[in-house]
Amino acid sequence: MALILVVDDEEMIREALKQIFEEEGHKVIGQPTAHDALRWLKKYKPDVIFLDVKMPRMSGMEALEEFQKIHPDVPIIMLTGHGNEEVAFEAARKGAFDYISKPPDLNKLLITLRNALENKTLKTEVKKLKQKKDEVPPLIGVSPAMQKVKELIEKVAPTDVRVLITGESGVGKEVVAKHLHLKSQRAGGPFVSINCGALPSELIESELFGHEKGAFTSAVRQHIGSFERANGGTLFLDEIGEMPLSAQVKLLRALEEKAITRVGGEKKIPVDVRVISATNKDLKKEVEKGNFRLDLYHRINVVEIHIPPLRERPEDIPPLVEHFVKQLKEEGLPEKKFPPETLKELQKLPWPGNIRELRNAIERLMILVENDTITPQHIKEFIT
Repeated sequence: MALILVVDDEEMIREALKQIFEEEGHKVIGQPTAHDALRWLKKYKPDVIFLDVKMPRMSGMEALEEFQKIHPDVPIIMLTGHGNEEVAFEAARKGAFDYISKPPDLNKLLITLRNALENKTLKTEVKKLKQKKDEVPPLIGVSPAMQKVKELIEKVAPTDVRVLITGESGVGKEVVAKHLHLKSQRAGGPFVSINCGALPSELIESELFGHEKGAFTSAVRQHIGSFERANGGTLFLDEIGEMPLSAQVKLLRALEEKAITRVGGEKKIPVDVRVISATNKDLKKEVEKGNFRLDLYHRINVVEIHIPPLRERPEDIPPLVEHFVKQLKEEGLPEKKFPPETLKELQKLPWPGNIRELRNAIERLMILVENDTITPQHIKEFIT
């Protein structure tokens, strides 16, 4: 349910819009003048504003600027009985989301409202993603292999080149992708992640490209896909080796045309997205088996960043343990000491789950061991 403010000096228009929007399940507040609306806006925040252009004392165009000062992130849709290109241009120039001619067409009204609400949701998501930038895990590692990874990130990140990140599960492929995003010129845009292996094959196209209402049985409303949500930023396709061939064809077309078509739709929608992919599979072997398209492989693998498994870089374990102890202490667990002999014991283990498994092991030790110091015996008792 959305809270909608309708500002119009014609009571008939206010009541008509109120009835239409309330039938859709929304709450509507009507105000007859811009001054009345300004007083209301200082106390409350709507999700969308419908604003008449021609009103006494303060026009809609004047009110538009005042409203934006109070709530700059609320989409405003102009209502005009004198709709023309000049009005539309002026409204857009001043920051209006859209405009509708009076008397309003029902379908146009509802579609514009839906688009405004979706736009507001996208902006909120982007804002949250920007606030979470500082929460991106650091890229920890002193081994030559990790130094090479860091150097590649520094070289590749400022460009818009497509990157394929390879490595076993748990090595930190998404962390590398986030660092590529944050060091790029797209850092101010969204970072959208989709796990291709976690979605049923029949849903992955909808998740990637979105769908129109009625595209299939359960499509009761329009859905904006990951490509559109990542517009202006980065789309991270994790476990791309699990993507079905049918979706690979559409992904290749999207990369070539820089445009997508929603499932059940016909209109091509331009998208400005940098695609970073990741896989724990050998995609060359998958190509040979017929499970992955060769042309798509070349499209996504302009630069490859390989992250070796933890067992091949044991020198990275001590700094990782230090980081996890500090992190878990901040989460409320009692601090524990890991002396050199204990770290050596940890370095001997194979860690098939890599960094993710190591973190879980450190957390288990900090919870279960009552002593302040973790010994090699504790490793044997709780880990091996």
